[in-house]
Amino acid sequence: MPENTPVDFSPSFEGSTFEYMVEAFTGSFGPFDAWRTGREQAISWKTGFWTDGTLSLVSGQYSYEWSVKAAPETAEWLSVILVRSGAIDLALGRTVIEGTAGRLLLVNNREADRFSVRGTPHQSDVLRLDWKVIAQTAAAILETPLIGTLRLAPTIDLSTPAGQLVRGLAQTIINGVRNNGPLIHSPIAVSHLTQAFANLVLRSIPHRFSHLLERKVHLPAPRHIRCAVEFMHANVGEPITMQNVAEASGVSIRALEGGFRTFKGTTPSAYLRAMRLRAAREDLLDPSNRQLLRDICLKWGFFHFGRFAASYRTAFGETPSETRRRSNGERMSGL
Repeated sequence: MPENTPVDFSPSFEGSTFEYMVEAFTGSFGPFDAWRTGREQAISWKTGFWTDGTLSLVSGQYSYEWSVKAAPETAEWLSVILVRSGAIDLALGRTVIEGTAGRLLLVNNREADRFSVRGTPHQSDVLRLDWKVIAQTAAAILETPLIGTLRLAPTIDLSTPAGQLVRGLAQTIINGVRNNGPLIHSPIAVSHLTQAFANLVLRSIPHRFSHLLERKVHLPAPRHIRCAVEFMHANVGEPITMQNVAEASGVSIRALEGGFRTFKGTTPSAYLRAMRLRAAREDLLDPSNRQLLRDICLKWGFFHFGRFAASYRTAFGETPSETRRRSNGERMSGL
């Protein structure tokens, strides 16, 4: 289906006031900040929303211009934006990227400063994937925990081979989800398709770790590095030292460090610290986990809470307390 072809969908919500749109979106998507932009226009909007919890589709049609950005409590996801008519401007710092028919936008919603919907009438599809799927897929491909921003290239030219592949799979998912389609009722199919999409994006779209992915193709990690990684995973919650890791791998500490720098682009101690930061984040994102922040910090081997909080903020762009509040907010709102 060409990107500029209007699509028909059964609206979950529709109305003629901006306030009702914000109320409807907040009830379905969680907290966010939104405001009108441009000249005053008569308001008419409708939107369809379908989700299985991991994957969501928002099909929208708007007769006015408005902007939106994530709030601190907003859940983290990958936004895949296909504009049918009009445009969506994506602000990343001082850079504003225009999304129109013929281009696909990809961004972690928490990295965007704002999304601006313009052009009347405007119609677009926004596919949202739980960021955990992206992070877990990246960790499996790179054999290293995903710490920090991924910095995906935010635009894809749909005339390129990579763009055509990503668009084709995205459109397949959209068609299967829209109007409460068959994918919504097939969690196994959704799981396979979202994993395939995450894998395709990470392998075909430039990002911060692309150089490691290219290196992996030519330089498979030797056995002692694989043994070290397996030992760390098996003992991530234990008070292990680099001497323990080296002994389990059958090499010296010097050889271990050299191997990690060559094949992982980091040191073994930084690799283990990244694993523990990710594990702490998973605990904080679990709404059923009632442990105190300091207890989670100690559980994963961080004995100085201030330094842990600073490292955590550098890695994930928010403090441990903000992650906990967002997780609790999602639990309270039923999301």
